[in-house]
Amino acid sequence: MKFLVTGAAGFIGNFVAERLCDQGHQVIGLDNLNDYYDPKLKLARLKRIQHLDNFSFVKMDLADRDAIAGLFKEQQFERVIHLAAQAGVRYSIENPMAYIDSNLVGFAAILEGCRHNKVQHLVYASSSSVYGANKKVPFSESDNVDHPVSLYAATKKSNELMAHSYAHLYNIPTTGLRFFTVYGPWGRPDMAPYLFTDAIINDRPIKVFNQGEMQRDFTYIDDIVEGVIRIQDVIPTANNSPESGSTAPYNIYNIGNNQPIELSEFIDATEKACGKTAEKIQLPMQPGDVKRTFADIHQLVDVIGFKPSTDIYTGMQNFVDWYISYNRQSEVGSRKSEVGS
Repeated sequence: MKFLVTGAAGFIGNFVAERLCDQGHQVIGLDNLNDYYDPKLKLARLKRIQHLDNFSFVKMDLADRDAIAGLFKEQQFERVIHLAAQAGVRYSIENPMAYIDSNLVGFAAILEGCRHNKVQHLVYASSSSVYGANKKVPFSESDNVDHPVSLYAATKKSNELMAHSYAHLYNIPTTGLRFFTVYGPWGRPDMAPYLFTDAIINDRPIKVFNQGEMQRDFTYIDDIVEGVIRIQDVIPTANNSPESGSTAPYNIYNIGNNQPIELSEFIDATEKACGKTAEKIQLPMQPGDVKRTFADIHQLVDVIGFKPSTDIYTGMQNFVDWYISYNRQSEVGSRKSEVGS
């Protein structure tokens, strides 16, 4: 089967592309390799999978509508897993137009490609951020999500609405996945696992927001990838949600660990993995952030028969081991470059 995986140089997309290739599928990976964070990490992720015979990479911007349309027409993808997006809650306050271009214009281009080329199933990344400051826990797919507290969250909610309209109008099966704080080896450097590890390893203080009174449903990358791979085989059909009044081939699922942990426990797991105690700087709540996330995942578990199980201590030990190895190799590479220059 031929897949398009967008965000193939990104954290989740890279592992999803690898798993699909391991299963024997043909995968076209797309990414624009932007500089939201150091492109060296994105290139290193690509290097992990570029040797695979059934993987090929295309550098392309989602907002380039003509290029995306041409790619769909040329390749005739059977399924699309759309994981590319401008990520980050806090960055959306600083640079909102990046989110409009990538998450709205870019998503529309993907939907149009699916519409005109008879794609069997579009699986796309939404986010737990759509729940905003929801006080009901755990967060359920049936909860009202009309009050986002960041532009990033608003774009992800918009993606769900756009997907539903295309599913309804053009009978395109679409499945949205609301990811809950994904972490693990090769993770993003703008997220807490990387930021905290980097600070602790290098004897810098860590920033603890809201006096540590926060909870996150941290979900390990292997568990996330297993969920994505399984759900892409569960193609929505019409009349699947009569209680909502929708007859579109459309589904939304939470994909999380279903076990939120206190920030203090996450810090403890990171300290143990690093073998050091962190100096902590207490700071107030950040704009656009939320106090807790907690995924109700029974709907996803019911349809794919899999539940995440990686605990935070195991997951963070794996992450820290990777962080040390990756940065050691980067330092060696830099020294070799200096010697050769």
